[in-house]
Formats: sequence, C-alpha cells, structure tokens
Amino acid sequence: MNSGILVVAAERELRRSLFDALDQAGYPQIHSARDVSHAAILLEGRPPLPPLQLMVAVLAGDQPQATSVCEQLRRLPGGSDTPLIVVLADEATINPTDLPAGITDWLSAAQIGTELVARWRRSQTARQARHRVPVLVSDVHEDYRYVFEEGNSEWLIVDAGSSRLLEVSPTVARHSRMHASQWEGLPLSDVLRFEGIALEQVLTEANRSWYPCQRKSAQGADTGQASARRIRHHGHDAVALMFRSDRADLRAEAALSLLSRIFASSSGVDAQGAAGRLLFDELGLDYLAVWSTRQDGAEGPAQLLQLWNGDEPAWPSAHAQSSLQLVLGGKSILYRTDAKRLLPIDPLVQQLDLAGFAGLPLYDERHTVLGAMLAGSRRGFGEMGITEPVLRCSAARFAQVLELGRTREQGRAEGLVDALTGLPNRLLFNDRLDTIIREAVRNGECFAVLFVDLDHFKMINDSHGHAAGDQVLRTVAQRLCGSVRASDTVARYAGDEFIVVLRHIVKNDDVLRVAEKIVQGMETPLYLDDGTELQVTASMGLSFFPDDAGDAQTLLEHADEAMYAAKHLGRNNFQIYEVSPEYAQEHGMALKTRLRHAEGNGELRVVYQPQVDAASEDIVGMEALVRWEHPEQGMISPAVFIPLAEESGLIVSIGEWVMRTACHQAKEWEQRYGLRLRLGVNLSAVQLMEPRLLDTVTTVLRETGLDPTLLELEITESISIKQAPNLVENLHGLHHLGCHIAIDDFGTGAASLDYLRRLPADRIKIDQSFVRNIGVDPDDEAIVRATIEMAHRLKRAVVAEGVEIEQHLQFLRSHGCDELQGYLFCRPLQPVSFDKLLAERQRLLDVQVTETA
Repeated sequence: MNSGILVVAAERELRRSLFDALDQAGYPQIHSARDVSHAAILLEGRPPLPPLQLMVAVLAGDQPQATSVCEQLRRLPGGSDTPLIVVLADEATINPTDLPAGITDWLSAAQIGTELVARWRRSQTARQARHRVPVLVSDVHEDYRYVFEEGNSEWLIVDAGSSRLLEVSPTVARHSRMHASQWEGLPLSDVLRFEGIALEQVLTEANRSWYPCQRKSAQGADTGQASARRIRHHGHDAVALMFRSDRADLRAEAALSLLSRIFASSSGVDAQGAAGRLLFDELGLDYLAVWSTRQDGAEGPAQLLQLWNGDEPAWPSAHAQSSLQLVLGGKSILYRTDAKRLLPIDPLVQQLDLAGFAGLPLYDERHTVLGAMLAGSRRGFGEMGITEPVLRCSAARFAQVLELGRTREQGRAEGLVDALTGLPNRLLFNDRLDTIIREAVRNGECFAVLFVDLDHFKMINDSHGHAAGDQVLRTVAQRLCGSVRASDTVARYAGDEFIVVLRHIVKNDDVLRVAEKIVQGMETPLYLDDGTELQVTASMGLSFFPDDAGDAQTLLEHADEAMYAAKHLGRNNFQIYEVSPEYAQEHGMALKTRLRHAEGNGELRVVYQPQVDAASEDIVGMEALVRWEHPEQGMISPAVFIPLAEESGLIVSIGEWVMRTACHQAKEWEQRYGLRLRLGVNLSAVQLMEPRLLDTVTTVLRETGLDPTLLELEITESISIKQAPNLVENLHGLHHLGCHIAIDDFGTGAASLDYLRRLPADRIKIDQSFVRNIGVDPDDEAIVRATIEMAHRLKRAVVAEGVEIEQHLQFLRSHGCDELQGYLFCRPLQPVSFDKLLAERQRLLDVQVTETA
C-alpha cells in the first residue's frame, strides 16, 4: 500500500465528507475506515517507509474515549509519528482543551469542507519550517534566526548562567505591547512566573515540557504555557523559552477552543448573551454590540446585546453611528489599530477611545442582512490572522441564533411551532418525518422514532394548576433537547406527548442508550416557581425504520403501541416495538403466505458476520444469518418471520436453503483463499426434531463439497432436551459426521449444565445480553467470567457475541475468551462485501510473505 491519508469515522456521512474534502484537494491515496479495527486491517503489513502522510479521526465521545482512540491510532503500522487531525462530532462531549497530547490540530464536523485541507497544509508548512531550522530542536546548532525573526511564536533567549534575558523575538514585543528594549537584561523571574514548578528546575531540565505560567505584558500579564530547550547564542550556552498565550486573539488553539464554546452555547432565550459574554471576555474586548434589523417596518435597528468596559457613556443614537449604518448596509469594517480614522464619522469610537474596531453584517442563508455585530478594543486587536476569523465565526453564530429566533416566531405565526415550548408541532413534525424517510431511503440509513408520554400529567394539572403544568412541559422539552444530538428532532405532538426522531443510527444500542439517558434525566426532581418539588416520569415507546415500518403513520403507530406497553409495565421505562398477538393474528396469514414464496422469488438473503480470534483478531470463522426483504414492506425482522416460519413448518425448507447457500459460499471462499474458516449455521427447534436432519446435512455437504469439519451447527440453549424428540440423537450423529456443535445464547436458558453434560458441544456462545453489560453490571461480568472458566474446565471453546466497544474486548481477552463476534469488528456483510474483506486480508498476508522472503 502506497503512502497516503487514513480517515477513521464511524458515521458514514462524516466519513464521506472527509473523503470528499481530501479527494477534491487532489490527494490520490485516501484509506477510509469505520473504526480503528478496520483501519488495522487496511494497514496490516504496511512497510515502515514511506509513512502515512496524515491520519484524520472523528471523535464522538468523551475524554477517555478520545484518549483510547488516539492511543490505538498511534499503535497502527506507521501511525506513531504520523500527523493526526481530529474532528469533533456534534455529539462529542470532550472539551477541545482536554484533547490528548500529540494531536496536530482539531476542528468541528461543520468545518470539514472549509477547514480540513487548509489546516493540513498549514501544518505541513510549519513542519517544513521546523525542518529548515534545526537549532531550536537541537543542542548544537545556532541557526535559529529564521524561526526567531520570521515566525509567529514568542521566543525569549536567556543566559544559561545568570538567567537574565539576552533577547526576545519581535512577536513577544508585538503581543505584550512592550518594546524589545524594555526586555533586555531583565531577570527571567520578572518576566515569566511558572505554576507548580520552580523556574530553576525548568531552566536546568530544559526538556521542552510545557508548563503553565504568566508572561509579563503592558496590561499586567498574559496567561499561557512555556517550554525550554538549550541552544548556542553568539557562541555561548543559552536557554530558549517558547511562550504560547492562552489569549484567543493570539493563539489559534485558544481561538478554536473559544469558537467551539461559542457554538456549543445554548440556543435558548439568552443564546446571544451567552455567546457574547464568551467572546467579550476571551478576546479581551472593551466593547461588543449586536443589532437586529426591524421586521415590522419600524425605523431603526433594535439592539439585542451591548457589553463594555468602563463607565456608562452617553450612547450616540443608532442613526448617528455611521459605522453601524454601513454594516447594516452590507459593508464589513475592520481596523486593527487605526480605528481613529473613523472619528470624523462615528462618535462611538471617540467616546470609547477605541483603537481596534470591527463591524460585520449578520447574514441569513440567503445572504440577507439580519443585523450587525460591532466589536472594539482600546489597545487594538491581536493577530488579525486569528482575530478576524474568530470575529467572523462569532458573527455567523449571532446570525444563526437570530435567524432561528425569527424562524420560530414565523413558525408560531403560521401555526407550525408550539407556542409553549418552541418545538415543532404535529403539523411541522409530520412534514419533517416525511422528509427524513425520503432521505433515509435515498441514503440507505436507519433511524428510530421515540414516542414520549408523561406519566400522571393530569394529576399535576388538577393538583397544581395549568401554570404548573405549562412549566413542567417546558422543562420536559428542555430535557429532551438536551438528551439528543443537533441532527435529531424533538417535537411536541399533542398535550403531554412528545416525539423524538434519532437519525443516522449505526447500531440499535445507540438508541437504547439515548432512551435510558432520557429516563434517567426525567428522574431528576423538578421544582415549580413556588418551590414545590415534583417527580415527573415518562413512558416511552421505540420503533425503527425500516425494520418496523417503511411509512410515517405505521412508524408512529408502532412507537405508540410500544409506549402503551411501557405504561402497562409500570411506567417510567421504555419499550421497543414488538409484533403484538393482535398484529400477528391480523397479518400473520398474509406474511405466512408471502413467506412460502419468498425463497422462490429471491427475497431471502444470507449475510455473514466474521468471528475473530481474541488474541490475534484474525478472522477464524463466520456466522450465516438469514434476512427477508419483503417487496412492499421492506426488510422484515427475523424476530417476526422466524417464529412464523416455525409455526407453519416453513423453517425446515428455509433452513435447508440457508445451509445449502452458506455451505456453497463457504466452499467457494475456501477454494479461493484456503483460510479454513468455520461456518456457523443456526438450527431451529423444528429442524432439530426432524428425523431426516442427518440425511439433509449429509446431502448438502456432498453437493457443495464443503469439509464437514468446517461446518458448525448452532442450537439455542432455550430448546428443551426433554421436549425435543431426536435432538440428542441428531446432534450425536452430526458430531460423528465431523461437524462441530455450538450452544448459542448460552446463559439465558435454564439447563446450561445439563446441555454441557449431555450434548456433544464443542463451543459455547455467551449471549450478547451479558457481554453488553461488561463495565456496567458487575453481576453480568461475574457470569461471563464464570462461564469462560467453566467451559474451559470442560474443554469447550468460548465465543462472545455482541462485542461492541473496546472495553468489552479488553475484559474478554483478559479473562481468556477464545473468540469474539460483534460490531466492534464487523457488522453482518453481504457476500460481495465479505469477499472484499477476505481479499484484503489475503493481499496483506501476501505483502508480509513477500517482505520476509
């Protein structure tokens, strides 16, 4: 594999955006991976040189998750020294200031198209500059003048013996607003004050570690960090200290952190105030104002926000502020330090004694001016290469909030937005849901509908009044919005009913975690205006597109049915939609009739999920799974059609078709790759009771030519030995034939030990319900540990299903689990996709063999 760029993103849409941005910039080799495990497969066998040019990873979790991902990336082949840019997804909870060390740069998901390539190129330029200047990374050379004089970093050169300043870079003088002559000869202790470490230790070690400190300036001190390294200065030993300020107008990292907080600020009533205060404080402004044009035809703009340092001046009218009028007309104004040029036309600049001044129009998406942002500084602005983008992005945020407020007002006027909560009402939600379905069909995506109904809400209205009820509804709306991502939708459907649409689902467990988060959030006590404490809970129902329905009305009906199931189970919980007996009775005959022809009509599919060795993570087996694509209803869940097939006896013919199809495919892969992959095929209770089961398996193996030792037949533990005639005989016959036997869903039935004692089981599969709770439920962890130990004592191998996160992998590996299966490694794949996976694995193995030859 040639040198290139590695992109790692779980969400397909973000992965596509990253690929497109890099592809359009002309980078030919872009390797796109779903996760680190997938990336390892792509990079396995890469030669150490040439290295990757760049790694880009999307982070969607918290600080520990970010650290884990970055550490795993660094352990990839060629990844230890490769520049790494991270993208923070909308749902990420990590603060940019807490990102792990060693990251080249970061940006938000919204900046991929506009910033990714630019950031990467700037980083390349900086690296090249460092390579041109070996001095500040060397203890021997003295040729540091390029970085010292031309760079944007702050450098202070100190005599190694006296610890007095010999020289400072022009950037120090510019940022501190103190002339270079004011620095020479000063003791370093008067210039830099370190926190948590002695100055002498910093100079003695000079190991380039970063320590928090304060740097002297004309305004008192600037906070930041500094690092020291030894150099030669005019033939003498010296120490060079690099200082990087935390001021958002001086350092790009601080500016990006500020912008992330501004864009993460609330979209509620005081969103302008929250964003404005952040900008005012972090950029060190002396004046900030946000104005809005009038919608009602009234004369003059309306002031939405105004912050300043100093006494209350006699504010000039909006009409007298010529700069404001120019900005409202669509003109941008930027004066770094020479705002005095505005004195003849703008009394505001004179009254506030501003040296730096900026005025930026606030545009909506149609580029119509909604208002203006004015910002000023008495000392002038800092680095305009940093300050100007911060101001422009902040203006975009103010425009976004202003446009959102106007949209809500318009929605209220047109009857599309709920006046009490500000959420979309039923009419607007139904329109959005239709749009979401169309997009999901076009992009092949899944989403979930969550129907939320408050418990005993009528009692709140009756006991505390409708004003209290309104307060409860507003609070619930806020809690729901705070539990989901920006791409999701929350609506007030009717009365005390809310609907949530969770989009871009990677796996269903993501939805269940959100539902659990909502349940826990609702349990927080709610206090009315009079101090009364209320405990408000909710019952919720979940339905999935396209598994449960392909149209909006049916999706909502199913979510509503699941919600009532939650009510019947005691309230304050959520339930997933399942086919009710009434639905099965009403539609069962039609589905059974259609199912009889599904095989002949080509509606059945077999997909394959890999099983990997826990130690090497190499593929050692695969499980064959059947899927049914109904021509009208789309994908029918196996939980629906498998019981129907068993009731009607169709499971025998369907099971035989699945076995024959899977064995034929496994034989083809064995001939092509020679991997000796074990094939797992499920047998239902009905099949296991068939007297001719052994003959059927023998015939399939003979027709397909598959080695019997490569076929593993899986039986669920819930099947009763006593109630299933021929079960023991059939399994012993299959085992004698050479096939392997696996007990599926182990731990969920009531006869585990009896199974292991009486059946010829080679392998047990720990049910995913236990694996999923690793790190959550100590009892389930104990069950998993005990199961592995018991199986090994009885000389049975163990496969863990449902392995989805790194914590699952580490726990199972540390306790000796033999094999693993789950979304952490791979989803069930269509044969074409599985073949590509095997082909890539084989290609990488060939590369390794060639290199070692």
